[in-house]
Amino acid sequence: MMNLKHKTIHLSSAILLVCGAGHVAAADITNQYGPGKMPDKNLAAWPAVQSVISKDPAIEAKAAAIVAGMTLEQKIGQMTQPEIKSITPDDVRRYYLGSVLNGGGSWPDRNNKHGTAADWVALADKYYEASMATDMAVKVPVVWGIDAIHGNSNVYGATLFPHNIGLGAAHNPQLAAQIGRSMGKSVRATGIAWVFGPTLAVVRDDRWGRTYESFSEDGALVRQYAGEYVKGLQGAFMDDGNVIATAKHFMGDGGTDQGKDRGVNLSTNAQMLNTHGQGYMTALAAGAQTVMASYNSWNDKASGADYGKMHGSKALLTDVLKTKMGFDGFVVTDWDGIGEVPGCRNDSCAQAINAGIDMVMVPDAWKAFISNTIAQVKSGEIPMSRIDDAVTRIIRVKLRAGLFGKKPSDNVHAGKPEALQDRELARQAVRESLVLLKNDGATLPLARNKKILVVGKTADDISNQTGGWSLTWQGTDNKNADFPNADSILTGIKAAVGEANVEFSADGKGVDVSRFDAVIAVIGETPYAEMYGDIGPAGTLRHTGRYPEDLAVLQAVSGKGKPVVTLFVSGRPLYVNDLLNLSDSFVAAWLPGSEGKGVADVLFRSADGKLAHDFKGTLSFSWPKSVCQTSLNFDETNYSPLFKLGYGLNYSSKTKLGKLDSKYPSGGCGVTNAYPVFNQADRATYPLYVVSGNEQQAVGADLNRVLNMPGISVQTSQVNSQQDAKLVTWSGAARVEARAAQARAIPAFASKDGALTFDTIVATAPAAAVTLSMHCGNNCAATLDVTEAFKRLAGKKEKQTIKIPLSCFVAKGVKLQHVDIPFSITTTSTFSAAFTNIQITGGAAKDPDAVPCAELK
Repeated sequence: MMNLKHKTIHLSSAILLVCGAGHVAAADITNQYGPGKMPDKNLAAWPAVQSVISKDPAIEAKAAAIVAGMTLEQKIGQMTQPEIKSITPDDVRRYYLGSVLNGGGSWPDRNNKHGTAADWVALADKYYEASMATDMAVKVPVVWGIDAIHGNSNVYGATLFPHNIGLGAAHNPQLAAQIGRSMGKSVRATGIAWVFGPTLAVVRDDRWGRTYESFSEDGALVRQYAGEYVKGLQGAFMDDGNVIATAKHFMGDGGTDQGKDRGVNLSTNAQMLNTHGQGYMTALAAGAQTVMASYNSWNDKASGADYGKMHGSKALLTDVLKTKMGFDGFVVTDWDGIGEVPGCRNDSCAQAINAGIDMVMVPDAWKAFISNTIAQVKSGEIPMSRIDDAVTRIIRVKLRAGLFGKKPSDNVHAGKPEALQDRELARQAVRESLVLLKNDGATLPLARNKKILVVGKTADDISNQTGGWSLTWQGTDNKNADFPNADSILTGIKAAVGEANVEFSADGKGVDVSRFDAVIAVIGETPYAEMYGDIGPAGTLRHTGRYPEDLAVLQAVSGKGKPVVTLFVSGRPLYVNDLLNLSDSFVAAWLPGSEGKGVADVLFRSADGKLAHDFKGTLSFSWPKSVCQTSLNFDETNYSPLFKLGYGLNYSSKTKLGKLDSKYPSGGCGVTNAYPVFNQADRATYPLYVVSGNEQQAVGADLNRVLNMPGISVQTSQVNSQQDAKLVTWSGAARVEARAAQARAIPAFASKDGALTFDTIVATAPAAAVTLSMHCGNNCAATLDVTEAFKRLAGKKEKQTIKIPLSCFVAKGVKLQHVDIPFSITTTSTFSAAFTNIQITGGAAKDPDAVPCAELK
C-alpha cells in the first residue's frame, strides 16, 4: 500500500485503512483495482474503517440520556426482535420491543400473501404507535426489519431484480447502487425502514444453497459491490427512500467446508481477512449501520485457533468488528442464531450477548428470552455495561436514521404501489447479467421474423426465474398469478417476435421440430433458499442428476436439423456438459427476476435486423468441467475450470466450444455415510405424503401450508434449525411416508451397518401402537413397532435422534436394492411429533443408542 502524509479520503471510491504497522493508506477500489484483482492481498491485520457516518455529539448525548433513563426491562426489550406472526402491536407496548421482523412467507393483513403496500403500512403504523404508547421516559420507536433480497421480495407486485450472482456477472457496481436506491424506495412504500442486506458472502464451494446471494467467488469484486449497494440503500438518511442497511453475514458464511450451510469455515486468518472480509471494508466505509452475525463457525486450524460459532465469538464480533474495524452501529443475530451456540438455546444465550450481539432475532420464544436475559443480568452473568452498550448502539442507529418523531405512513413513498415498481431498471439488469457461454455456428442473435419453438419447464414459470426469497422464503408455492407486474421469459419471446411466431411445449415431446426455424429451451434449477438448496456430499454438481427432465427435453429437440438455444436458469454454475453438447448456443441466465423480457432483448435482433443488445455479462464464478470440482476458485492451485472467471462471449466472439466430454463417475462428491431420504438439502429425494383412508396428499414445499386430513394434520415446525421439520399430529388412523416415484437402491456406503435415522421432538406421547415400515415394491415390506421408542422421548424439548438398524427391516424381507418407501409411520389415535433429517446412515446400527431389533416386535 502507498503511505500518504494526509488523511483526506474520498468516500465515493475509497476507504481508510489503518493497518497493524500504523500506516495510513487510501485504497481506491474504483480505479486501482479491477475485477479479478485482489486488493491488499497480503493485508496482515484487520484495518480500521472510517465510516462516512461519523459520531455526532448531539446524537451521542441524546442516546446516553435515553439509556440512563431506562429500566432493565426496557433495555432488554430494545434488544429483542420477534417475528410478526408471534406478536401483536400491544406486545410492542407491554414489552418495550425495539424491533420486529417478518420472515419470508410472512405478511400483514392476517398473513395475506397478496397484501397491498397500504396493508403493510397500516401494520407498521400500529407497531410504531404501540412503541409510542409505552411508559418509557423517552419513547423509542420500534424498527421493522425485512429480508428484501432482490427487490422488496416479500411483497406482492414488487419488482424483483436479478439475484446477486447475476449482478456480479454484470460487473457493474454502479448498477447495484441504482438497484439499492430503488429497493429502498420500494421497502419504504411498505412502511419498513430496515433491510437485511446486502449479502457479502464470498462463495468458495458452489454446493452452498445460498450461492446465488453472492456477487462472486472473488473477494475483490464483492468489495467493489458492497459499498455501492450500501450507498444505494442507505444514502445519508437524507431521503425518504433511504433505509438502514445490513452487512451480512459476519463472517465467512460463503467459505464453509463442503459448502454446508451453517457449517465450519476452515480458512486461515489471512484468507478470512483477504477473501471473506473484503466486502465489509467498503460496506462499513459506506456507512452500513447494522451487521448481521453469521450462522457458521470458524476454525483456523493452521494457527490452532477455533473461534466456534460466530454468534458466540467475542474475538470476531467485538475484538475485530467493533474494536479494530471501529464499527459503531449494532450487531443483530440471524433467525434464532443464538441457539446455534453450544450450550445455548433459542431463548437464552448470555455468551452471545457478552460476545457482542446487540439485538437478538428471536422470532417465537421472545418472552422467555426477555425473562431469561433479565435474570442473567441480575445474576451478573451479563454485565450491565454490556447491556448499556448494546442499547446505546441501537438507539444511536435509530436516531441517525431519523426514526424518532416520524411514523411509517409519514414517508412520501408509504402505501404507494408505484413505488414498488422499477421495471426498466430491472430489465436493464437482466440484459447486463446474461453470460453467453457457447455460440458455435453464430446461432445468436436470432432474427425476429422466424418461427420459434420454446420448450422447457422454466419458459413460462416466473417462480423458477425468480428463485428463492421471492414472495415466499423458499420461492416455492408461487404461481404466475402471484407476480402481477412481471413477465415470464416466454412472454418476452412472444413480445419480441410476435405471438403467432411462437409455439410452446413444456417437454418438447411429439413436436415436429422441422416446422420451426429455431428452438429455445428454458431449463434449470427450481427455487430454493438457505439450507434447502445445499447439495450434500452424496450429490454432485451434475445438473441433470437432479433435474433429468431438462436432459430429456433437450434430447427431444436436438439433432433435428434446427439450431437449439438453451437458456440455463440457475443459482450457481453447474456441470452441464451433456446439455452444452445438445445446444448450439448456451446462455447462463442465472435467476433473472421478474423481467423476462430482458432475456429476449439480447437474444433477438431489432426489427430492422440490426444488433439490439449485445451480451455484456462475464462469469463472476468459475464454471466446472467435471462433476466434483466442488472447490473451484480462480486463486487456488490446480485451477482448471471449463470456463474461467471473467469468461463470456459476445456477438463478435469467434470462440467455438465443440463437443465436450460428458462422462462422469458414479458416487457423490465427498466422504459420507448418509443417504438422504427427506431433509433440507435433499427434500425431493423421497417426497413426503400423507395418507388417510383412500385419500392421499403430498406435503409439498409450501412452508405456510397446514395440511388437514381426517385423523391427521401436518405443519411446518423446527427441530434443528429454521422451519426444517414437519410436525405431524394424529387424532385417528392415518400415516405419513416418504415415497419415491421409482424404487431406488440404497447405496453401499449407507447400507453397511446402516440404520434408518431421523431427528424428532415428540410433543404428545402415542395413545396407541405406532409402527414404522419400509417398502420395496408390491408385496415387499417390513413393519416394526416403535411405540416404546416414542413414549420414551415424549415431553423432551430438545431434539432426539432415533436410529433403527436396517437389519431389522431386512430380517422381515426388505430388499435394499429396491426401496420405494424407506419411511412410513402409522398410528390410529392421538400422537404428535416433529420429524426432519430423515436419512439412511452407514455405521449407525453399531451406535450405542441404536434401537435393538428385539425391541421392535
